[in-house]
Amino acid sequence: MSDPAAPPTSNKGPRPQDIDDAALRHQARRLARAEQPPWLHAEVARRMAERLPLIKLQPARVLDAAPVLGASAELLRQAYPKAELLWHEADAVLADRAAQDRSPGWWQKLRGAGSGRVNSLPARPEVELLWSNMALHAASDLPGLLAQWQASIAVGGFMMFSCLGPDSFVELRPLFARAGWGRPAPDWWDMHDIGDLVLKAGFADPVMDQERLRLTWASPESLLADLRALGGNLAPSRFAGLRGRAWQAALRHALEGLRGPDGRLGLTLELVFGHAFKAAPRLTMAAETHVSVDAMRASLKKGRSGG
Repeated sequence: MSDPAAPPTSNKGPRPQDIDDAALRHQARRLARAEQPPWLHAEVARRMAERLPLIKLQPARVLDAAPVLGASAELLRQAYPKAELLWHEADAVLADRAAQDRSPGWWQKLRGAGSGRVNSLPARPEVELLWSNMALHAASDLPGLLAQWQASIAVGGFMMFSCLGPDSFVELRPLFARAGWGRPAPDWWDMHDIGDLVLKAGFADPVMDQERLRLTWASPESLLADLRALGGNLAPSRFAGLRGRAWQAALRHALEGLRGPDGRLGLTLELVFGHAFKAAPRLTMAAETHVSVDAMRASLKKGRSGG
């Protein structure tokens, strides 16, 4: 996503899925001042909640991970009215706003009756459902985060998550490449790669799914405003120069190339959904067993003597 206000890159990792941690912190502070959660996150939360009836387990404890921008608190209360609802927010600024803000609205809903804050992961005691809406694509260490989630869930419990897929905003790539502006967004994890990481984290029976949304806007200004409300460009290889009025004018002009036959600017979003269970740990047996010759002789002598 393009964000003219994002700071210059602070690090470049070896993996295409890497994100700029400094830019992530900057965006979290900006989004913490918003009056509403990101417009897209609320829609994705609704679509993810439609999948909950497929799982018959009725969790007694539910943990909403990265909930401040996830817009899911009311949906979880409706789905599990008798459950203890917990939340964990890794970013300190977002967590403090959610815990301390006394104003009405979405912040207050997050802290509604029956909710409790989990300060750090893994959660103790464990929960039966860990829910995370539109957060994994902003994780700087996805394997590490999945391991924390797995350790937070009780045996027999499950997790459910959503995030952006690698084909999101794919139309911006050639546009940015022609202008020499670097990447318009990180190369987010592929659905199949996330499934592999879920298995490596110790989960069982992962089910991955994806949806594509085609979004359109009347003007470059409205498109950029909506993208800014979602966050911004976290790619370490994004355009690192100063972004003044001339750059913004060039960007708006380039975005005109996205107009389709209907005259509107269009972008694609790839949404990735997944859920998996935490199975009981399996006993592992070594492929080889090493026994010394002396131990074998001692065992044979013991058997012959009947001892």
